[in-house]
Amino acid sequence: VDEDRVYLTGLSMGGGGALWLGLTRPDVWAAIAAVCPSAPPGAGELAPNALNVPVRLYHGSADPTVPVESSRNWSKRLAAEGVRVEYVEYPGVRHNSWDLAYKDGAVFDWFQKHRRNVFPERVRFTALSHRYNSAYWVRLDGLTPGIPAAIDARFTAPNRLEILTTALDGFTLSPAGHPSYDAARPLAVRIDGAAVAVRNPAVLSFSRSDKGWLNAAHAHPPGHKQAGAEGPIGAAASARHAYVYGTADNPPAAELERRRKDAATAAEWSTSRSRLSLTLRVLADTEVREGDLSAGHLVLFGTKETNAVIRRLAARLPLELHAGAADYGLVFVYPADGRYVVVNSGLPFWTGAGYAGRVDKPYLPPHAVLNTFGDFILFKGSLENVLVEGRFDNSWKLPPEAAARLKASGAVEVKP
Repeated sequence: VDEDRVYLTGLSMGGGGALWLGLTRPDVWAAIAAVCPSAPPGAGELAPNALNVPVRLYHGSADPTVPVESSRNWSKRLAAEGVRVEYVEYPGVRHNSWDLAYKDGAVFDWFQKHRRNVFPERVRFTALSHRYNSAYWVRLDGLTPGIPAAIDARFTAPNRLEILTTALDGFTLSPAGHPSYDAARPLAVRIDGAAVAVRNPAVLSFSRSDKGWLNAAHAHPPGHKQAGAEGPIGAAASARHAYVYGTADNPPAAELERRRKDAATAAEWSTSRSRLSLTLRVLADTEVREGDLSAGHLVLFGTKETNAVIRRLAARLPLELHAGAADYGLVFVYPADGRYVVVNSGLPFWTGAGYAGRVDKPYLPPHAVLNTFGDFILFKGSLENVLVEGRFDNSWKLPPEAAARLKASGAVEVKP
């Protein structure tokens, strides 16, 4: 495979996936073609990342499934960011715009015109997580997951860099091989308007200090969020995981079956429209072994009174739903032994998801709503009535306002 001629395309939800993959990893692709794309939440904030990747959008003007305004707005947004974007709209065509976009291989004729730019003069990159924190010759090291961190780095002349940052505490440059960089010559760097002395050209890492930017690697304090331990809740469902229901209080047979069915419902990722060759494990708490947590993430249903795994972890977990809070749903993610645990106490996490507008497609399985959550959420009755939701800070602590609101609900114990 010619790695400079790898192209990305998709249609409908796959078109949204193409936008997401293209914007989170822009350095992989030579060009992107998104057909009637239904973009996932948060993708719009990453639009500047397509600066060096040509994008073509296709949409039918009469699309009843994904409104045509979506692609029109994407086209305008990308153009405003200086992206080489083209937009093709088919008058009177409904959701099947792919019939025309792919007819006779037309999309491939457009792809053939483009090759990947491995070393662009300018890299503009925004990241929402450590998981997707690099593009081309730039890596973002110090960011707060969930808050867009951005860098705009450009060579203004040979061995002369001008860099602007937003919500960023550390980054690393890897310009070796770039035509505007010569490792044998001094490198002049300006960050956020100030010249920064490069004392160690072998390590082009920079960190923010009280005195400004320094030529030093950014260090993550122990226990702080970092790649693989940053949330949000949906991250636990993006890798190997299992669903665990509780038996610790010896429930009656009918209650035990209800709990098992809740876990089985969460584990059913297939729908009437899409049958997946995928089986996710459903376990009773008594079936969980020491190796299960190290082998993958766990989604735990219940409380410390009903689920023995939650009971075992309770001293480390920051939140706990009171036993009498029957009409509440508490869901949160937390790192444990190198993996995530998601605790779902009270009402199942998908309760009222469709009515609350969390999931815009009625045929999507319950797990789809997880991607609309931050690190924690508390709701009463259904997701139509969310009391508190948000992200833990970089040290996995609750923000003071969120902690106060959780306490005020009377349904949750917030641990110090």
